[in-house]
Parts: sequence; C-alpha cells; structure tokens
Amino acid sequence: MPSAFLDAFAPEDRRRLLSQARRRRFRRGEVVFHEGDPGDTLHLIDRGHVAVRRTTPMGDVGMLLVLGPGDVFGELAAVAPAARNATVSAIDAVETLAIGQSVLVAWRERSRDIDRMLISMLADEVRRLSAALMDALYLPVKDRMDGRLRELASAFPENEDGSVVIPLTQEELAQMVGTTRPTVNRLLKSAEQRGLLAIERGGVRMFAVADGDGRRR
Repeated sequence: MPSAFLDAFAPEDRRRLLSQARRRRFRRGEVVFHEGDPGDTLHLIDRGHVAVRRTTPMGDVGMLLVLGPGDVFGELAAVAPAARNATVSAIDAVETLAIGQSVLVAWRERSRDIDRMLISMLADEVRRLSAALMDALYLPVKDRMDGRLRELASAFPENEDGSVVIPLTQEELAQMVGTTRPTVNRLLKSAEQRGLLAIERGGVRMFAVADGDGRRR
C-alpha cells in the first residue's frame, strides 16, 4: 500500500508501527467519526474510500474531499489534539489502520522524521484549501465541476473497459462543487450528450477524462 505517511518510516520501524495499529472496518455509509468527536486517532486507509464533510453555520453540509487507499485522515490528532472539525464516512467498504494518540506521541519523541512528514502533510492541506478557495471565488461552476470530476476519476479504480465509476450522488457532487443539485444535473446531462459520461443510479460512469496535456486520466 503506497503511502506518504508510511514512507517517513524505515522498513523495520514501519512494521513496528503497523503492529501497534488497530484495523477498523466500516460499511458503506457508516460514519468513522463525527464533527465534534474527540480527535485522538489517526486513520490510514488500507482499502476503500471515505468522504470528508463539514456542516456550515446555516446547517448545510459540504463535502470537502474524497480520500482513498494510502491516504491519511485525522492527522491533527498527532499534532494538536482537539475536537474533530469534520465528519468522515465510508463511501464503499472501508478498512483503516487506526493509530492512537499515545502511540503517535511516543513515535514523535523518538523520530523527527515523523514531524517533518506531518508538517509536509499539513502544508499540502493548506495548499489544497487555498486552491479550493480560489476556485470557489473565481471559477465558473462548470469549470469547478470539470475539475472535481477529474479529481474523482483519478481517485477510483479504472474498469477493464477504461471507464471509472464515481459512486457519488448528484447531491454529493453538488456539495463538492458548491452549487445546487439541479445545476449539477444540467451539467452532467450536457456531458452525457457529448459521450463523456453516463448518469447511473447513485453515481456517474466516466468514459474518458483528459488533463490539460490531453492525457487520459
């Protein structure tokens, strides 16, 4: 399982750390933790995908991102333990390796490499949030939608025919893009008419997504 988090450890240390982790399993739709829960555990995704959501002061729900195998969430528990600032739930069948705060503290005391890795992860998150803010402020909704679909297509496995199924509802896509479900429906139908995707029950099947260089993704 490729993981930037695990790459911070030497092979023997990696095995020792993983032996101290607790394997957790979650069914599709099951919540890993709620916004406001104690932040005392870091999760490394071994299988499946999770959605990270936050609730606005008005009570609306926004989906911030989707994470998959090798990704880490809950890393703030290793740096500054506090209440969870988001709700994380399983999109499909998920298995994580959960590492408690006490284990993380002990490892941080013995290795500065972990702190450097955590700082790098947090810096990447700041960059992602900055880019998301710029998109929300300045990009038209169609461009935001195209960008999110490209990101999601790269997060889920490719089928034998080259298609990628994104198992998110139109309401969930609207949460990620920051728009309404009718707008997402209109944009998806337009893309479907152009043969780029197919709207399926509970998801979208992407046939081909190209990046700026025209490469298939």
